[in-house]
Amino acid sequence: MRHPRPVATSRPSRGMGDVFLPAPVTRESRMNPVFRRTFLLGLFILVLVSVYYLLKEFGVLATITDADRLRAWISELGYWGPVMIIALMAIAIIINPLPSAPIALAAGAAYGHTWGTVYVVAGAATGAMGAFWIARLLGYDLLYRLFGKRLQLGWLGSQNALMGMVFISRLIPFLSFDLVSYGAGLTPIKTWRFALATLTGLIPASFLLAHFGGELTTSSLEQVLGTVLLLGGLTLVPVIATILVKWHRRRVIDRINVSGKSTAGR
Repeated sequence: MRHPRPVATSRPSRGMGDVFLPAPVTRESRMNPVFRRTFLLGLFILVLVSVYYLLKEFGVLATITDADRLRAWISELGYWGPVMIIALMAIAIIINPLPSAPIALAAGAAYGHTWGTVYVVAGAATGAMGAFWIARLLGYDLLYRLFGKRLQLGWLGSQNALMGMVFISRLIPFLSFDLVSYGAGLTPIKTWRFALATLTGLIPASFLLAHFGGELTTSSLEQVLGTVLLLGGLTLVPVIATILVKWHRRRVIDRINVSGKSTAGR
């Protein structure tokens, strides 16, 4: 007598915006996925190093790091110039040693602060999402399998806190845009939250860099210095705001503690 075959059930699909939560880990299933993820991560790092070496050997890196040479090269490309700006920005975000500031300056010098900002934002957002998903696919699952629930970050691991940290980091130019994108991919932040925080925080800095690039080619020294001072002042705004918020929060907590102690002593 034949036994009926078990009915195959389909696993629920996982959307791109969902939190990347791996399946429960057992001792038997831990080693192979860990080795596979480690191998892929090492292979990815090797590819990045190779690409950087080739760009340096063929002189592309020297062109990218020189805003004037890059602007002249972009201008010669005609309609392909914006495409090249977007591609270079994305590559510069994914490959950490490549600088992105000269590309943004060249975009502003070649296309003005409006369209230059559009191309810079498009390229930087594309690169940020690429770095985010590379870290999410190669690193997050590996860390989860190795450390499990020890990856919980308390209130810092909440979606709102992670989104706020990504947004603030985008407003501070001297923080590594690349490392923030890779680091966010190793956290449970949802994709749409990362994308929204990145896009909203990216626009002001991109506009300033593109505007500064345009000023370098069309304005006098006094206007350029004014733009530099404006850029420096706006850079300090999120830093000062963060310090003030932490100071106010600490004062509120101290008041609550003092009030609780006085109430308990009665």
